[in-house]
Amino acid sequence: MDDRSRGAPGVPPGGTRTGGAGQLARTLPFLCLAAGVAFQVSTPRELTGTPLFAAAPLISAPLFAWWAAVLFGGAGLLAITVFYGVTGHMGGITALHGLVTELATLLCVTAIAVFLNRVVRRDRSRLASARGVAETAQRAVLPTPEHRLGALRSGARYEAAQEHTLIGGDLYAARSTPHGVRLLIGDVRGKGLGAIETVSVILGAFWEAADREPSLHGVADSLERALSREGSRRAGIDDTEGFATCAFVEIPPGDKELRVLNRGHPEPLLLRGDGTVVPLKPRAFSLPLGLGELAPGPGEMTAGPFPPGATLLLYTDGLSEARNEAGVFYDPAVRLNGRTFASPDRLLDALVADVHRFTGGARSDDMALLAVRRP
Repeated sequence: MDDRSRGAPGVPPGGTRTGGAGQLARTLPFLCLAAGVAFQVSTPRELTGTPLFAAAPLISAPLFAWWAAVLFGGAGLLAITVFYGVTGHMGGITALHGLVTELATLLCVTAIAVFLNRVVRRDRSRLASARGVAETAQRAVLPTPEHRLGALRSGARYEAAQEHTLIGGDLYAARSTPHGVRLLIGDVRGKGLGAIETVSVILGAFWEAADREPSLHGVADSLERALSREGSRRAGIDDTEGFATCAFVEIPPGDKELRVLNRGHPEPLLLRGDGTVVPLKPRAFSLPLGLGELAPGPGEMTAGPFPPGATLLLYTDGLSEARNEAGVFYDPAVRLNGRTFASPDRLLDALVADVHRFTGGARSDDMALLAVRRP
């Protein structure tokens, strides 16, 4: 069954959405004004709703434009003035002093709210500028693969577990080379800038070796040497740092065969045109990149057919180790079995949306996805 007939969302979760708490916060200034008016009307004349009127512009300061704080403050000033006039408080000097005091208080609070609004807006502008620079740098580290690799069509997604972060320790790459199309999916140990630095080392070595090396074993060895040099360069690195689980895939010219070299990574999935899902399990376990000294050897490569209409899905453990509220792991082979997709992008959009529904949007690890389809 085609994914379109199953009602899969057209846009994957991950865009900016206004949460319920944010919507409630935006109603608070209006609620404060309404509560102030109700308090003024329903209580003795000696009591005043000025604290509620003063709260409205202060609450609005980080939520709206500066003129909204002025409007909320002006509404409070009008309400106090009307109340004094209607209840006859204007008659005595004491009442007049009270009115002046309350109006002056609300004016000062409104001015403070406008000032706070400008400070918040300026800081947000600086943060947006810094985030834009960071996003540009992150995209330079992990560029999106081309949608066409020879006759093959590809797609990629990266879902960072940390909000406002585009990439972390997961990686992918796809390249058309003289030896065929070569793919890489990987997961670097650790988080933060150190993981991103290791990602850049692995990808840089892959771009060079993918064109140069005649076999996947040669590509993997080049990445192994690059990680070894990186470990020697970085001060304070221990034996358990600087490694990465990776899966290498080669699709030789003609696009009829898949060759997979798995270095401790979750097995890729082959989605056949009839909806059957085939896990591409390695014949023997191999250690991740960066730990080659513990078990020297090239690792065993497996091969199999890549039939027309099939899609190859590579992913990191952020997908297979995603959990729902009951602690059940997400199983992509089971969730995708029996489904077909018209393109890699539709597959990835549906998969990301399904994971978000399964977990409720909460994940503890990054998730990288790479899909390649043979027409």
